[in-house]
Amino acid sequence: MDLPNPTLEHVCTLMVDLGPIRPMGTGRAGQRRIIPIIGGTVTGPALSGRILNVGADWQTIFPDGLAELDTRYAMETHDGATIEIINYGYRHGPADVIAAIGRGEAVDPHSYYMRTHARLETGDERYGWVNTTLFVGTGARNESSVQVELFAIR
Repeated sequence: MDLPNPTLEHVCTLMVDLGPIRPMGTGRAGQRRIIPIIGGTVTGPALSGRILNVGADWQTIFPDGLAELDTRYAMETHDGATIEIINYGYRHGPADVIAAIGRGEAVDPHSYYMRTHARLETGDERYGWVNTTLFVGTGARNESSVQVELFAIR
């Protein structure tokens, strides 16, 4: 049986503004920290609007430097719908690159791996398609923000 190959369709760019990191100390798997999500923008062909000040990234940093990203936040579309975003992923790379990111330096996003998979949900019928679509993202960490290019898997 010949199955269709999935394709990716660009949905939007998430520019997520971050608050100061709140360290939690060492947990079962590594260093834990909470990074508040305090706003931002959503621009793209399928979704546009703003990131709401209602979420956080609950990270675990493993001893080998791997960052496990576990975010939950929401956006408000340009026409008033609220969409929840649950985004899970990994960030890792050479130790010097990850250290530069930690210092807030501008780093080429091609020099490290930052990938996510996302689940979106809304009760607004105009955007009901997000409830039945899987999403993947590629990202970059900036000094006080994260950029994620979000793609629907078709």
